[in-house]
Amino acid sequence: MKQSILILSMMTALAAQADYVHITTPNTSMVIDANVGQPAKFVYYGDKLTGNDLSTMSNAGAPWRDAYPTFGLTSGQETAMSVTHADGNITLMPAVTGVETATEADGATVTTIKMTDTYYPFDVNLKYRAYPDEDVIEAWTEVTNREKGTVTLTEFASAYMPLRYGPVWMSQFYGTWANEARLEEAPLPHGMKVIKNKDGARNAHTSRGEVMFSLDGAPQENSGRTIGAALCYTGNYELRVDTDDSNYHHFFAGISPDNSAYHLSKGETFVTPPVAFSYSNEGKGGISRNFHRWGRNHRLAHGTELRDILLNSWEGVYLDIKEPEMAQMMADIASMGGELFVMDDGWFGAKYPRVQDNSSLGDWVVDTNKLPNGIQGLCDEAKKNGIKFGIWIEPEMTTTTSELYEQHPEYVLRASNRDLNLNGARGGTQLVLDMANPKVQDLVFQVVDTLLTKYPEIAYIKWDSNSAIINHGSQYLTADNQSHHFIDYHKGFAKTLDRIRAKYPDVVIQDCASGGGRANWGYLPWFDEFWVSDNTDALQRVYMQWGTSHFFPAVAMASHISNAPNHQTFRTVPLKYRTDVAMSGRLGMEIQPKIMSDEEKDQTRKAIAQYKEVRPVVQQGDLYRLLSPYDKKGAASLMYVSPDKDEAVYFWWKTETFVNQQLPRVPMAGLDPDKVYVVTELNRIDNEPLSYEGKEFTGRFLMSNGLEMPLDHNVDYHKRNDWASRVLRLQAK
Repeated sequence: MKQSILILSMMTALAAQADYVHITTPNTSMVIDANVGQPAKFVYYGDKLTGNDLSTMSNAGAPWRDAYPTFGLTSGQETAMSVTHADGNITLMPAVTGVETATEADGATVTTIKMTDTYYPFDVNLKYRAYPDEDVIEAWTEVTNREKGTVTLTEFASAYMPLRYGPVWMSQFYGTWANEARLEEAPLPHGMKVIKNKDGARNAHTSRGEVMFSLDGAPQENSGRTIGAALCYTGNYELRVDTDDSNYHHFFAGISPDNSAYHLSKGETFVTPPVAFSYSNEGKGGISRNFHRWGRNHRLAHGTELRDILLNSWEGVYLDIKEPEMAQMMADIASMGGELFVMDDGWFGAKYPRVQDNSSLGDWVVDTNKLPNGIQGLCDEAKKNGIKFGIWIEPEMTTTTSELYEQHPEYVLRASNRDLNLNGARGGTQLVLDMANPKVQDLVFQVVDTLLTKYPEIAYIKWDSNSAIINHGSQYLTADNQSHHFIDYHKGFAKTLDRIRAKYPDVVIQDCASGGGRANWGYLPWFDEFWVSDNTDALQRVYMQWGTSHFFPAVAMASHISNAPNHQTFRTVPLKYRTDVAMSGRLGMEIQPKIMSDEEKDQTRKAIAQYKEVRPVVQQGDLYRLLSPYDKKGAASLMYVSPDKDEAVYFWWKTETFVNQQLPRVPMAGLDPDKVYVVTELNRIDNEPLSYEGKEFTGRFLMSNGLEMPLDHNVDYHKRNDWASRVLRLQAK
């Protein structure tokens, strides 16, 4: 009993001495105890606190756990950082030395909790960025070695957060090429849950660096306390959740430490990538809307600007680039109301023309046999048609069959004393250039700089990355720093993109990596959008775009109308359905238009015109997911609502067909209950309009009742099929 009283007295004394750092956004608070001389302690993250709550929260049972656990003199617990000091000591015990705040140009406040090891001159600074207009807090760590010798970092997470044990579910995303961003949701188990990626050059195919934690049980779209976390990094990562014998789930996120021990020299600072956190009591949907607004306003290149409607040449002609076909495709997309044409892979190579995917990467010169009038001729053709011109490049890569590799074999990643591994390489020849090498950084910059200097008319670049790092070693790094090659690759990548964006801030650049292999907020400050997947099948895109939408807004998701049968699944999906799916993202086309009938072209022309009318709502509005395809109820539905709630666009797709099937009616969300909305169907193919065409409904009625969706389309008998989809525009009177 006396021991219990003593412990209680000690806790009360600590609470009385607490020096709380209160980090706030419009609707949330994060609280860290930063008592000088002690490790920083995590206290709270959730709804915004009042002054009274802040002063008494410790009495309610705060976590009071290290805000950044390190490997030191305790046993068994998971840690965020571990090091080996210059003298061989493997413990790290940082304590707070002070707190600093600074305001950035965009109004964001950066709070730094400064810590130094209690014995060694080794600094661990915890950084938190909060935005005055967004409910997102970015957290990262900066460590500086002031010791006399090198300190080796063996573990270096960006951030840690304890989650109170309970009915906590985690939403995560997994997949593979052509099947990205599959959603998986389950309660957190005891033991360790690890999400990781070790591709090296791309980090979003097999797993994603974003998770959501639903604190009140099974995830709900618009209700329930939820925390979202997104690691903003371009390279290998590791997310860990350890549910141990304490009352907490312990969440860590950061760069993967596997085979990446980092030797920090005297005076050097190591900066981890940020983890963006968001809290909402409006369920997963609230987290998504928070991330979308934060991303558009602060993270995504040109995030508040509308995207052009484009035609990309890849599925239309693949590598068989020819000048007449390029001109024909430009004329076709212009005639249908498109705004941009992008010439994909296959336009380059002199000594080794790019006729298959096994040669020429790195030789970024025009193949004049395919394009007699060169890129300038295509730019002129685009101008004649009143559209913009874009081009595909893959500047981080080369092939063994290329002039670049013949002249500079030292530029590629490869292990010393080992033959090149080409098993699994694209075309059996593709290699990754060593972006840690400043000469390679210059080379990659020059690829872009040469194109945009010589052809300033180029308005769009599709930047691809079609290879993992499979040859583990750097010919540039010293022998004792080979474990840096994963991390230094991405440092060099960042330096190069910074140079490109400094000189060419306005060009639109798509982030493509065998499809969605680089869908991560770490890439998007340099990129305007990403290619969701190489799989353009409309039905499968419903699932992939659904998962992707949890953290990424529609303005960043390139979604294209493709051919039927589809080139990946061979599924035959009608044009109406393909169009309705593509319109829920950044609308584009991935098809050879000359195979389309006049009727199909006319249908597409009308759809493009209607998309232009609702483009601001889709690309800049608030997303509400209504009926998940993962619920297996035969349909999927979502909607976008303008910030002022004056306009909305509702999407509905049937996902399976059975005779006399029963589908649920889907209530809407996000509308103003007191406003009256007029309903108009977009992309209509029915012989007769829907019964509610042109009718008026209050937002309250639409959100409590919804509108009945017919199970098929009222079309002529020979046009009937087993697919159905609807797009409705709602306009407030």
